[in-house]
Amino acid sequence: MEPFSTPEPGVPAGKSSSVPQKKHHVLVGVTGSVAALKLPLLVAELLKITGLEVKVVTTERAKHFYSTQEIPVTLYSDEDEWQLWRGRSDPVLHIELRRWADLMVVAPLDANTLAKLANGICDNLLTCVIRAWDLSKPLLFCPAMNTAMWEHPITAQQVERLKGFGYTEIPCVVKKLVCGDEGQ
Repeated sequence: MEPFSTPEPGVPAGKSSSVPQKKHHVLVGVTGSVAALKLPLLVAELLKITGLEVKVVTTERAKHFYSTQEIPVTLYSDEDEWQLWRGRSDPVLHIELRRWADLMVVAPLDANTLAKLANGICDNLLTCVIRAWDLSKPLLFCPAMNTAMWEHPITAQQVERLKGFGYTEIPCVVKKLVCGDEGQ
């Protein structure tokens, strides 16, 4: 389905002005859940939306589940943060990414990173971006973990904490998991 867009004010529908449209910047965060297998598909679908520019921040564990060659956009990881900064006047990558993005989507959000975010731990590029996130901008998170982990009482508390920060949960779905279990 094509995304709906309204015509520019004063320009008839079906016509376009010579004024370039503003690009919207989406930052995708990906963590070490097996659902990271879907990152290439997620990026491909986002790139079908006219006017969207996408960048990805990955955790080291997430890299286990996809091939970086399948990601046709800029992909950042911890190593990039440390290579970019050499001295006091150099840009800080997690701050630059936070400034660049209009929206952030963390998909999938594994149990480990969920716990880190809920407790303010920022020990990698992704968690640093989120800790520095501009709360006036939307941040969507998509929890993805084994059903037994999802059903643990601490998970609900951590999800509620993120929602309390103003982040938006994209709920889990019920399905057969890669491990063979069925559930959320």
